[in-house]
This record gives sequence, C-alpha cells and structure tokens, in this order.
Amino acid sequence: MQTRRNTKKQGTSLRLVGALVALFRANANFTQHSLSERLCIHEETIASIEQGRRRLLPDMADELDRVLETGGALAVAVEHLPEREKYPVWAEAYMAHEKEAIALSWYENQVVPGLLQTEGYARATFQTTVPPLTEDERELRVAARLERQVVLHRNPPVRVSFVISEAALISHLGGQEVMREQLRHLRDCADLDGVSIQAMPLNSETHAGLSGPFILLETPEYQQFAYTETQLGSQLISDSDGVSTLAGKYGMLRTQALNLKETQSLLDGLLGET
Repeated sequence: MQTRRNTKKQGTSLRLVGALVALFRANANFTQHSLSERLCIHEETIASIEQGRRRLLPDMADELDRVLETGGALAVAVEHLPEREKYPVWAEAYMAHEKEAIALSWYENQVVPGLLQTEGYARATFQTTVPPLTEDERELRVAARLERQVVLHRNPPVRVSFVISEAALISHLGGQEVMREQLRHLRDCADLDGVSIQAMPLNSETHAGLSGPFILLETPEYQQFAYTETQLGSQLISDSDGVSTLAGKYGMLRTQALNLKETQSLLDGLLGET
C-alpha cells in the first residue's frame, strides 16, 4: 500500500518537471496562454503541469521540447520518473508486462477498463477512492492511466479483446456528460485495428465471470500471465494451471457476450445514434 512518504516524493517529482516546463517556457518568451495556443491545448493544462498538479505525458514532452527548443530535456525527465510514482506498488509488475504485451484479454464488470477510459471518466473513478486521494495523487494516477493507452495505438497493432458488463455502460459514474464522452470514446475505440469490444448483457442467463474481473496477457517471449485485483492488492499469476483456468473462463465470456456488431449497436443506442 502506498505510504504518505511516497506521496510526498510523487508531488516533488511532478513539481520538479513542472518547474522545468515553466523555466523553458519563460526562456523561450512564451506565456502560458501563447504556448497553449501554439500547442492547441487548454491554457489550464499548461498551468496544471507547471504547478505539479498534472503529469506531463511523453508525447506532450516531445512537443514541448520541439517548440521550446530544449534539446530533449523534458522527454528525458519524463522518461526517468520512477515507475513506482506512476502506479500503486502492488500493480507495478503487471504494468511492466502490459507495456510490452502482444495480446491482452480483459474482462471488467464494474467500470470501463482502464485502457479505454477517457480523462474525465478516469478522474471520476479515482475520486471515489476510499480513503480519498490527494489532488496530486489523483492527477498522477489519471495521467499514468492515460499514458498506458498508447498500447492500443502501437504498430503493428496489439491484439486486444475486452468484455465489459453492460452495467458499466449504463452507469452514471462522473455524471451524464462524462459518461456520454466515455461511450463515444468506446465507440471510437471499437474501430481501432486489433481492438475488439464486447458487452455482456444484463439479461444474460449464463455468466462465466461472476467471480470478478481479470486480465490475460501474452508477452513478446510468448509467456502467458493472468492478473486480478482485490480491494487491497493484486495477484500476477504465472502458473499454467491458473492462467489456463482464466483463459477458459474468458473464452466462455466471449461466447456469452454480445458480438462485435451487436455491441456497437448497443453503444450507438446508448448514444442516441440508432
């Protein structure tokens, strides 16, 4: 479990990177407003990064280095942030494998899977954490979750399958606007190369996933892992029997869920686009 000492380190690292952004911006004779216009982003995004309230993502670091002519300093700073500052300690092993995975299969029954979440939806999930996170902790977690989503855009594409309970799709987590944006994002992700999204309908009479969510992944070395989380920790499963059991469950879930076209029609209906 993350300690308050680690939290302080996280805030310090974010503020250090933010201070570098502010210094390079000023040296390049940009205001926050003029830089935001140059990058076509909100001024508040620049302010949040400089104040250490929002994590600087790698692609934005590259763009800032180019515009501010920093010689790659910001990209290097972001690359060398300690991994334990991005995720809970108990999730680090899984995150390391996820980055390099060539195939992922993800079943989720309460929320939209993290790799498919919008910024607003991700923030809403972390706002429900008990005990509550500090603002620095929350923004760090949100940014790290968004950063992980680069795996969906790799070339060649990763094979990624999601089975999501309909309950997660009709919830009001974060409010109506946040949820509508999330549904639109899911519909867009359904068209990505290598990505398949299936909904498990609430009226299904059989269900292989009643024991809870889990993830299966395959590494470039063709190692097979399974991953599960609990209220206070997680388990990365590498033994073949455990992985095989969950792989069998996932295969059943895919047959019990709506197919790809039915799921897209469900999303269109929830968006009022049928």
